[in-house]
Amino acid sequence: MEKEILMTMLHVDLCVIGAGSGGLSTAAVAVQMGASVALVEAGKMGGDCLNYGCVPSKSLLAAARRAQDMREAEQFGLSAMEVSVDFSKVMAHVHGVIQTLSANDSVERFTKLGVQVIQKPGTFKDSRTLLAGDTIIKARRFVIATGSSPAIPPIPGLEKVPFYTNETIFDVIKKPEHLIVIGGGPIGCELAQAFLLLGTRVTLLEAFNILPRDEEDLVGVLREELIKNGLTLHERVKITQVNQREGQIDIVFEKEGQQQIVTGSDLLVATGRQANIQGLNLEAAGVCYSKKGIDVNASLRTSNKYIYAIGDVVGPYQFTHMANYHAGIVIKNILFRWPAKVNYYAVPWVTYTGPELAHVGLSSREALKQFPDARVLTWDFTENDRAQAEHRTRGKIKVVTTAKGKILGVSLLGPHAGELLLPWILAVQDKKHIRTMTDVIVPYPTLSEISKRVAGEFYTSLLFSNRIRKLVRFLRIFG
Repeated sequence: MEKEILMTMLHVDLCVIGAGSGGLSTAAVAVQMGASVALVEAGKMGGDCLNYGCVPSKSLLAAARRAQDMREAEQFGLSAMEVSVDFSKVMAHVHGVIQTLSANDSVERFTKLGVQVIQKPGTFKDSRTLLAGDTIIKARRFVIATGSSPAIPPIPGLEKVPFYTNETIFDVIKKPEHLIVIGGGPIGCELAQAFLLLGTRVTLLEAFNILPRDEEDLVGVLREELIKNGLTLHERVKITQVNQREGQIDIVFEKEGQQQIVTGSDLLVATGRQANIQGLNLEAAGVCYSKKGIDVNASLRTSNKYIYAIGDVVGPYQFTHMANYHAGIVIKNILFRWPAKVNYYAVPWVTYTGPELAHVGLSSREALKQFPDARVLTWDFTENDRAQAEHRTRGKIKVVTTAKGKILGVSLLGPHAGELLLPWILAVQDKKHIRTMTDVIVPYPTLSEISKRVAGEFYTSLLFSNRIRKLVRFLRIFG
């Protein structure tokens, strides 16, 4: 005789599906503003960023950079030394950071805030009802924040060999002897460099060029740095077969018409992300979607007016900071009936390699298409005194403006580029003139001086022109 399942009926103002960055932000703000909130999550609280993405990867990179600093100590008059890497302790550091930060995203914290947390997968029964385990949830509004997961390419033989993704690579305890990375986006490049600097041999394979969304010349400098670190890089390749042989993994690929094989001990697949929509039964809810994710309008509302979607599950920018930005948009719409809409004019992103690569606004190519007379200003970190003092002169800043000086976009390659980007995000967002950067007083010596120096380039041709020289000579007549 089958055991009868007792169902619980729950009525709330807001039901959030997914406890990643966007979902947690939405739930926390909504409940503290007086709404009744249910949070449904089948996996780990904190989602991809805390458990598999930003936090562990930056923790691993931090360890890798300390190792590299020790190797390069001689340039400061110190005795350089060969670094001994205890990889299990490095990974313990990574998981220690995750554990420390997990308290902010825990079930206990959100329950204490007043959120009803249900740790079961959610599936829609109809346009206003979600089933999560033995709980039936009726909500005035739903927010889908289920994030994304690694996209696995259809490479022949890949399904027959063991491989890591960003969701499993941080479970490694023994340092890989030779790691092959498929994919040259931010995740692939960051993890490739991290393992390199920790003493692993790394080969990276990319179907096109690495970091294709960023400025080509800046990527070129970063490419040289990665190769200098020891990376074996193959770009514009077609992988035709993956095999496992005697505990090793063979990758067969074509490059410039020639077939090549690379053999490694471990494989990391970092070929992008796909929206997590499986199991939601979106058809029953009347929510339209595609392979790219859930369809939403500028207010992040789906085809069902009672359901919104945010973060990676909608894109087009799969970043933690965009999920949090989306959370603010839906809170305004749901709680305050404020018709807030997304604005992607000043979306920033950073690749946390060494040096870092950061960007906001239009690229130089995009800007020149829209504004044929746009100006491109550059300044090199070799001209920055603080960068010289720290022997971190690799990179430059690149600013694109209209002919009249409105700031359109900025790219930075260099030390702490992600931190240096903030004033430029504000400048692009508020459509500021380049004069905004020339008029500020910048403390010396700082890396941020590079922003003032590149802005000054906009006026160089005018200030040091024959016209100005004549004006100065003329004004001398008056004493």
